Amino acid sequence: MSTRFDYYKACPEATEAMLKLEEFIKSSGLDAKLYELIKLRASQINGCSYCIDSHTGDLKKMGETDQRLYLLSVWREVPFYSEQECAVLALTEAVSRISEAGVPDDVYEQVMRHYDERQFMVLIMAINTINSWNRIGIATRLLPKQK
Repeated sequence: MSTRFDYYKACPEATEAMLKLEEFIKSSGLDAKLYELIKLRASQINGCSYCIDSHTGDLKKMGETDQRLYLLSVWREVPFYSEQECAVLALTEAVSRISEAGVPDDVYEQVMRHYDERQFMVLIMAINTINSWNRIGIATRLLPKQK
């Protein structure tokens, strides 16, 4: 199995647009570690091997524990994530699987206990951005490098 093509070389304008979204999110005040948790959980849902590898490594560099990384896909089953993180992970799952049930009211209300409307929009953009990256990675068969 190999990468189909280099998406950046094929269409740098599209990649630059995606990078502008990343810049917006990084400058929005969203906690960097929380953003990486969003990226990793969405990538797990979408099955993007490159992004799972990349964001796991980024979280490790940020000091995330192995246990929290291993258990992220079952975050509801363990007491290792804060109430705020759980709200964002629930939103990440709902938005990443939007066709299944939309964003249920209980998920929206849980998030709004911790964030205002602007921050909610930043979270939505963060989730949308990683979902887009996942789709680019999967469609072009972007693969992680073996270590």
